[in-house]
Amino acid sequence: MDKDLFFIQTILSDEMTSHGFPLVYKGPLNHQIMKFFTRMAEEKISENCSDSSVKRKIFHVMVEMLQNITRHSVDYDKREDSIGIFVIGERKDYYYIITANVVKSSEVRQLKESIEMLNKMNKEELNQLHKEIMRTGSISSKGGAGLGLIDILRRTGEKYNYQFHRLDQESYLFVLKSTINLPAEE
Repeated sequence: MDKDLFFIQTILSDEMTSHGFPLVYKGPLNHQIMKFFTRMAEEKISENCSDSSVKRKIFHVMVEMLQNITRHSVDYDKREDSIGIFVIGERKDYYYIITANVVKSSEVRQLKESIEMLNKMNKEELNQLHKEIMRTGSISSKGGAGLGLIDILRRTGEKYNYQFHRLDQESYLFVLKSTINLPAEE
């Protein structure tokens, strides 16, 4: 695991040096840390972004992605805190949020298929899928229905970028990136 985390940290360090990140966090995540972290991120984003609709999108995506770490990490069932990496950054035309957490090898195929399926859908198809899941009420054993991933795509209109890095026979590091475009300047 250390080898892959070193790889991720090296990438993050390069990004931080060249572009700057408002916030980077690696460590245990629980409800209290999430609240503190979202408050810090909200303050930092408010300094740089005046568009309230963009701020709401960023905040929503940030919360959904943090919840994905806490609900879907390999260690979710074993402990109160889930270990993860969370990054929120800013470029000229967009903000981005990157999360990384450990998932079971047995979950990788299904997760890839789900993300690929969602990435291929247009907004209307995403809305229809969201309604269908809400109507049928299918909830997983970990308390989710996949609505978070669907909702992020519906709000941002941007496809996910993702990677899986094998850690050992039983687990992978799952890296997920979402972007929130800034409105075009007039």
